[in-house]
Amino acid sequence: MDKKNIDWANLGFGYVETDKRYVCEFKDGAWDEGGLVDNGMITMSECACVLQYAQTCFEGLKAYTTEDGKIVTFRPDMNALRLQDSARGLCMPELPVEKFLEAVDQVVAANAAYVPPYGSGASLYLRPFLYGKNAVIGVKPATEYEFRVFCTPVGPYFKGGVKPLTIRVSDVDRAAPHGTGHIKAGLNYAMSLKNIVDAHDAGYDENMYVDPQTRTKVEETGGANFIFVTKDGKLVTPKSGSILPSITRRSLMYVAEHYLGLEVEEREVYLDELKDMAEAGLCGTAAVISPVGKIVNHGEEICLPSGMEAMGPVTQKLYDTLTGIQMGRIEAPEGWVRVIVDNK
Repeated sequence: MDKKNIDWANLGFGYVETDKRYVCEFKDGAWDEGGLVDNGMITMSECACVLQYAQTCFEGLKAYTTEDGKIVTFRPDMNALRLQDSARGLCMPELPVEKFLEAVDQVVAANAAYVPPYGSGASLYLRPFLYGKNAVIGVKPATEYEFRVFCTPVGPYFKGGVKPLTIRVSDVDRAAPHGTGHIKAGLNYAMSLKNIVDAHDAGYDENMYVDPQTRTKVEETGGANFIFVTKDGKLVTPKSGSILPSITRRSLMYVAEHYLGLEVEEREVYLDELKDMAEAGLCGTAAVISPVGKIVNHGEEICLPSGMEAMGPVTQKLYDTLTGIQMGRIEAPEGWVRVIVDNK
């Protein structure tokens, strides 16, 4: 199979239109068969529920070329289940897991020429999303929905190598208690846009959101979960009902315990503990792990011992092991890697 004529080494993290995408419609209480289409444009009513009341949720995952030439995805069943959770939270119909997996398989296979080669540092990013499509003027759920999956080849999230981030403790709340923080709803990301722009303007890379009730406990950033490494080598992740359950974070917790032999804790993490941490990072699909070098809490600078030059040693081992599993260099746990194209 011939690859597209793309400069893979200089590919950025942006949208490149590909040949095929998947569309499936929900109408009269049932999903249709669904299938691939050529056209990437969407036509809908100006009164569509998604445009009026933000009834939409999404997922993000990647397809990779492994060391032995296969094209695979990483734990797509977890994305399917999380999309179902999001749909329930927004009063939308749940897409069956098998239909989600079928859509991902079809899109990757149909766009295999856009999957970057092994060793390029690039991957094929997939964006499944679900939205209310019919006209709704009163405040109520839609009755017709569309599920789509498109893909785009992307380069490394950090061009020129990973550098530890400087983040600030935010005065803005990301999610209300008992709200929608635990689902991947578009509205959660919309409310973080002004705050992330403000953080960048102030010289910070990201915001650290804390619990809105006591403002003493770490939650997450606008688009990633936190991980911390204690000075005695324990992996700790914040626990809260408002945190989006990151698939990358859960995978890193498993890798830490079962591959690296580390003690792992998911618990409440307090701001006053941060000064005692050895390493910190943000984890998600885009970058896997983004190391954190400095946390600024209203003038108080907390400098992690791992420094501002590179990942800390434990974070680096976590990153290398998980990416090794994704790329086929390290044997994966059962069911983690789904082979879509076997070029052998």
